Amino acid sequence: MVLDAKFQESSNVRRLSRRQKAVLVVSELTRCYPRVECGLQYRNPFELLIATMLSAQCTDVQVNKVTPALFDRYPNAASFAGADLESIEAAIRSTGFFRNKARNIKACCQQLVELHGGQVPATMEELVKLPGVGRKTANVVLGEVFEPVGVVVDTHVKRLAGRIGLAKAADPVKIEQELMCIIPRQHWAMIAHLLISHGRQVCFARRPRCAECVLRQLCTYGRQQSAGR
Repeated sequence: MVLDAKFQESSNVRRLSRRQKAVLVVSELTRCYPRVECGLQYRNPFELLIATMLSAQCTDVQVNKVTPALFDRYPNAASFAGADLESIEAAIRSTGFFRNKARNIKACCQQLVELHGGQVPATMEELVKLPGVGRKTANVVLGEVFEPVGVVVDTHVKRLAGRIGLAKAADPVKIEQELMCIIPRQHWAMIAHLLISHGRQVCFARRPRCAECVLRQLCTYGRQQSAGR
């Protein structure tokens, strides 16, 4: 899989604006990962919210092993809100940082019950007021089940956006703002899935497989590696 011939010359690639590059990146990665989707398994917005909170410093695979039994035991916000903290901790222990996660989940669910009738709010402003819910978690929920208002920036997205040359900032919030300016809104929810998939399969943190990368002609880091050979 290669880019159109007019983009193969490095001089042409360098003349691309970041917006033009972003559109090509989305196109190439969509062709490479046509069935990409959220790695967390969920049946409703509430389950997605809790699963995303559990995914901090934990793999989606491990979270998916924990959540079926967890949601059988605690199917809604009210059940978590009324549960013993120690019981929640025991149920999520294998996801890591379980004490902090349990406290946040219980407090979050208490607030959902008290302020939102047990339902997950559908706005960024309300979501980030929930205990343990930051902008990244809110963006996951909004992008998957409501209306995306931003771009999820995790460690993969941060790494690839910098390497490819889509973002210059180091701060995740600033990276998100940069990506929102150059990526068409209809791709805001999908771009994170695409970059995460590519980061897990090709663009590793250590020893990225640049020679095999479909973005090598677009990628600032990839071109530098090629020039250094």
